Amino acid sequence: MSPTGRAALAGAAAATAWSLVEPIDRRVFGFPYSDVALLGKAVTRGPLWRPLGVLAHATNGAAAGVVFERIDRRVGGSTMRNAICFAMVEHIALYPLTAITDRRHPARGDADLPPLSRSVRGFAQATFRHLLFGVVLGALLRRSSR
Repeated sequence: MSPTGRAALAGAAAATAWSLVEPIDRRVFGFPYSDVALLGKAVTRGPLWRPLGVLAHATNGAAAGVVFERIDRRVGGSTMRNAICFAMVEHIALYPLTAITDRRHPARGDADLPPLSRSVRGFAQATFRHLLFGVVLGALLRRSSR
């Protein structure tokens, strides 16, 4: 498999791991926010929101994996370090967009989509999730390509 294909699969796997951990981290952080709900309920409020949200999240992860692979190849050094840094930079760069979803998302106010932009717990939860993504991405790419 090509490096791009491996990166896409690693990114999809890392995003899927994130989706699987959401129910646990929601309890640990005491904050009910769900990225799967954000993505799935943007498409439908019906019974398919969860599988569509997981699919969208995995697709986003695959795209992020491909972008990361290109950056990692140029930067060099530790893939694990680079993956964690990549995930944290993405988190910090995009977190301010939560102010838009807080106001505009069609399912805002649902139990799993509380206001996020001013929540310390929400920010901590998102930091954990991005760290998890980076660790899984880095581990999978280090093992498969280096």
